[in-house]
This record gives sequence, structure tokens and C-alpha cells, in this order.
Amino acid sequence: MPDLKTQRTYALVGHGGSGKTTVAEMLLFNAGVVNRLGKVEEGSTVLDFEPEEIKRRGSIQPGFASFKWNKNDHFLIDTPGDSNFAGDLSYSLTAADGVVMVIDAVDGVKPLTRKVWGLVQDMGLPSMIVINKMDRDRADFDMAFHGISEALGARPVLLYYPIGSKENFKGVVDMMSGKALMFGADGAVTEGEVPGDIADEVETIRETMIENIAESDEELMEKYFEEGELAPEDITKGLQAGVASGELVPVVVAAALNCQGGQMILDTVQNLLPSPLDHKPWIGEDGGELPSSPDEPMACFVFKTQADPFAGQLTVVRVLAGQLSPDSQLVNTVNGEKERVGQLLVMNGKEQAPVKTPMGPGAIVTLAKLKNTHTGDTLVEKGEFKLAKPVVAPQLITFALAPEVKGDEDKVYAAVAKLLEEDITLTLGRDEESADILLSGMGQNHIEISVEKAKRRYKTAILLKTPKVPYRETFKTGAREIQGRHKKQSGGRGQFGDCWIHVAPRASGEGYEFVDQIVGGSIPRQFIPAVDKGVQETAARGVLAGFPVIDFQVTLYDGSYHNVDSSEMAFKVAGSLAFKKACEKAKMALLEPIMLVTVAVPDSFMGDVIGDLSSRRGKVLGSDSQAGITEVKANVPMAEMLRYAPDLNSMTGGQGTFFMEFAAYEECPPQETEKVIAAHKKATEE
Repeated sequence: MPDLKTQRTYALVGHGGSGKTTVAEMLLFNAGVVNRLGKVEEGSTVLDFEPEEIKRRGSIQPGFASFKWNKNDHFLIDTPGDSNFAGDLSYSLTAADGVVMVIDAVDGVKPLTRKVWGLVQDMGLPSMIVINKMDRDRADFDMAFHGISEALGARPVLLYYPIGSKENFKGVVDMMSGKALMFGADGAVTEGEVPGDIADEVETIRETMIENIAESDEELMEKYFEEGELAPEDITKGLQAGVASGELVPVVVAAALNCQGGQMILDTVQNLLPSPLDHKPWIGEDGGELPSSPDEPMACFVFKTQADPFAGQLTVVRVLAGQLSPDSQLVNTVNGEKERVGQLLVMNGKEQAPVKTPMGPGAIVTLAKLKNTHTGDTLVEKGEFKLAKPVVAPQLITFALAPEVKGDEDKVYAAVAKLLEEDITLTLGRDEESADILLSGMGQNHIEISVEKAKRRYKTAILLKTPKVPYRETFKTGAREIQGRHKKQSGGRGQFGDCWIHVAPRASGEGYEFVDQIVGGSIPRQFIPAVDKGVQETAARGVLAGFPVIDFQVTLYDGSYHNVDSSEMAFKVAGSLAFKKACEKAKMALLEPIMLVTVAVPDSFMGDVIGDLSSRRGKVLGSDSQAGITEVKANVPMAEMLRYAPDLNSMTGGQGTFFMEFAAYEECPPQETEKVIAAHKKATEE
């Protein structure tokens, strides 16, 4: 088994377009995994290999690589930066011991960077930051570096100061040694002299670096104040402790497209990010702990499932504890199923290589042809440990799907259902009334690319219909003393159920409550749950426009029954009738989902963007401008945001970015309510 003290398992994270996959390609080139640098633009990188990734020039799923750096084992997870495909980022981060966040020198910290950084902080992962694209025309190192402290609230420690920028970016100063490192062809590095014009600035920044390191440790701070300097070993020790505690964030600069900075990134990962032995104990669903140690019973967590055209389903696991060996017999603690592991595989993009030795904590291992194991499951050799599943972002948008050829509905459903195995941020369902197949995901792009993938893989012709907005219905006023009576006589045994209910609205988010106030046996106990069921089933279908009714209380207080003709079915129908009558008597309201939208655009477009959001019934909450980029936050109804991506592109010449998350449900304005009800009526009549 490899030396776990020097092993590193880390995730590359950051906003879309920051160059993560290019950074990963550079690291693989430096480590000797590939002998030429692939390019995202040419579709030739190791980690973006799906046809949809090559076409859109961006990652749509995590990529995996394993390699050696200075004889030490590295496992790398390259995560997508587009919010459409980053909904399961928490799963990739669960598999990592540390994080390399990539921001770029042109755009600096973007809205999505903050969101990702917040998740990294919440999960307590030691991190470093790479400022990439130092060679680009509009590169601005100072803006990007200051954004780390100002926008992310982190305490950055600059380990390598750039020599030159834009087309003149040619090297870095190693702040620990004080030496200049100049870039040659293919990322080769030679030592040189620190240019005189930056020597003073380098010295000032080095002093700030040492002060930051000293401030993170009381003992070091005292020593620094007394002696005015720290020994190199003290600086390294203080930096390692500060990174481990999350107090300090090392910063490296790079130009990945030119293969400049890869060695510095790998050295920083090796020297400062933690090993799997440093990982806090894993917490089980029952609160139990499992130390990250090779001496514990073997347990691994399934954090990704992929489909391979030749090998079938591939299950990607992180070894949590113990040692995973080829030909093991494991138990899935989520469903109790036994699984036999054949070969252990490690991946570099789509290439898989078998491993014959046991793999310990921190290893990212791929297992083929497991029968009943899914993303989020825990596999163990013995015991019952079950890792608490990470939280996944909620789906934001729903589209209706239909076959191009009528009658192929089941074929379409089956094809899309296969995608759910590998993408846990998709959900699939059916609309009972319209019989539409409904696919929910993280955004329009997510749905469109998922459908494209299903069409390509499973040779199924699928049409994408209008997005479905998940409206809800609720009570504005209550209704009292409502009778639901179901009586049917049709020869032989009849049907009889009779119930009386009150209905009252509840506060937003309080959900549904059923109160049983039956006394004296006016309705036998065994029939009371049937009334509840009748109410719930009718509420789920809605009364205004076919959307679920939420946040209300039903009190069952009286009724009557027949010794022979009463049944659960009769009382279920009675409950349903009573609820429908209550809805007619009470005042009902249609609720629409409101999204918190964050838009980042160059300052010159701010007025246009704010005006456009207002025209979409949006309430602008505020704006913040940094380094020529304005970030606007607004609450906007989801119905107005369904086609926002292309509109923002045309409005800003492709320079605007946005992401949105669910904020709340609010009452729909009357004219919008009328439109939705009319559309529902038309659909049900067709």
C-alpha cells in the first residue's frame, strides 16, 4: 500500500471558464501522465471526453486522475464549474481531503466562486488558490489577489509572486526561498535573478506573508515580535498549521495554457494540503464515528456513478478507512445487498488501469459491474457504518419531454431514467393529468444536455417541451363545517362514507396537518386515515390549476357511517369531496416560486440588466461593484427566468454570467394567476 502520509487527494473547484480542466491537463503533463498538452478548445484534454463536453468546451461531470509527483501518490477530482452541472459538488468534496480553487486573473472572484467557496468552508476542507490565466490580455493580478480577501473573506498567503503579466508573464519569485524561477518551453523551470524593478515589492509582500503566518499562531507571533524574523522551518510549520485549520490560504499563480506554474501547484499541494490520515473521523448517519485509518475495518463511499460504453456501469468510490483489495466481498449498508468486487481500477479520464495492490484511505477507486449499488451508498467489509449523505442542491427547473413518435413514451422514459444513475441532480416523474414525462434539473442547459446525451446513447428521439414552473396553491381563508358525503347503491353491498371537516390556512413552510377530533365513534377509528388520504390525494392534484395545495390544516370533527356499506374507499371519497367543497367555499391563491438571482456583468451593462430584471417583475435587492464588474442581486419569479440565459448573452455580448437559487413562494398577481388557470384549463380540455 502507498505511503499515506505523503498521499494527496484533492478536488479542483472554481467558476466556469476559470481554466480548471486546463490546469488539470498541465498537472498531468508535469507528472508525466501525458506527453503533450491537450486543449479544451480542440476537445483534446484527458478529463473532458464526453461528446457533449467536447462540443460545449466545458466539463459536465467530474473527471478523475491518479498519478505520482516526486514518487508521491496524487488523486485528483476535476469538478464542473458551471452551476448547471455542479449540483452534486458536495459529493466530490466529500471524497477529497483538500481543495485547489482556481480563479482567473481576468475575472477574479465571480458570484459562483463565492458560492463554491462557501461550500468548501462549510465542509471544513483545507484549501489553496491558483490565480490562472496570468498570460491573458486583460490579466490583473492585483485585482484577483485582493478579491480573495475582500470577496471571499479568506486570509491569502502569496507563495509565488508573478514576474511580468499578460504576454510578458515569464516567471515567479518563490517567496519562501527568495529565488526567481523562470519559465522555459513546456513548463521547464530555471533559477534566475529577481528583477530589480520588483525587488522592493517582493520584500514588502514577503514581510506581509510572514506576519500573516505568525498571526495564525500565538507562539510564532511572540517569537516574531521578539526576534523580528522567523526561521524557514518556523514559517513552513506555521503555514502548514494555518492551512490545516483553515486560517490561511496559500496562493500560486499560473498560465495553464502555456504550461506555466504546474510544478509550483503540485509542490504546494504536496507540502501544504493534508494527507488522508489528517482527515477528521467520518460521521455516520447514526452519529457514529469512523477514523480515517488503514487499521480500521474497510469502508468506502460511492460518490459518483458513470456509464462506460464498454464496461457498463462504473462505480467511483473514496476509500474512507481500512484497505480495499481486489476480489473483496462487500456489503452495501444502505440496502443490505452483498457485492463482489473484481478488479480495482484507477482512472485518468476515460482510461482505466487495473491495480493489484490494496488501496487505503484517500484512494479514488473505480469498481465495475456492481449490481445494486448507487451514488450515496456506503460499502463495508464488516460492520454497519453508513456515511451521512451530503446535501445536494435542489432542482431549479422542470421541462416536459415527449417522444417524436407517438407511442414511444415508455422508451423515452426508460432512456432518460438511465441517466439518473450517474446524475443525482436529475429527477424524473410523470404528470398524472397531462401524462407528460417531467425532467427536473439545475437549469435549462443541464436539461438540454442531459436529453442530448440520452438521445445519443440510447438512440431515442426526444422532444423538449415548454418548461414547467412548479406553482403551488394555498388557502387565503379557511372554511368551516364542510360535509363530504359519499353514498352509492348499485345492487348488493353499497358504499357509504360521511365526514365533516374544518379547513384553515397555515403559515408559509408549515406544511400539511391533519387533526382528528372524532369523539363518540361517529366515524370508526379504522376509517379516519382514509379521510386523511382522500384529502391529501386531492390536494396533490390541486383545485385552481392542477398544482399541489400546501400549508393548510384539516380538522375532522364529525361524520357518520353504515355498519355494512362503509369502507375505507367510501371514506376516502368522502374526504376528497369535503376537501373540494372547502376549496370552493374558501379563498384560494396561486403561489409562484421566487428565485434569488445573482447576475455579474461589466459595469457598463448594469443599467440594462437592472431594467431588464425589473421588467421581469423582479425586485432588485442591491448591487456591488468590484474591479469593473457589478454583481446585481434580485428576487425574480421563476416564470420570468426560464429563457434568461440567451437574453443575458445578447444583452451583454456574452460577458454576463448568472446563477439562481430558490428563495420562497409568493402569491401570484391576479393577471398571472388568470393566465396559469387558463393554460391549465386549455391543456385539460385538449
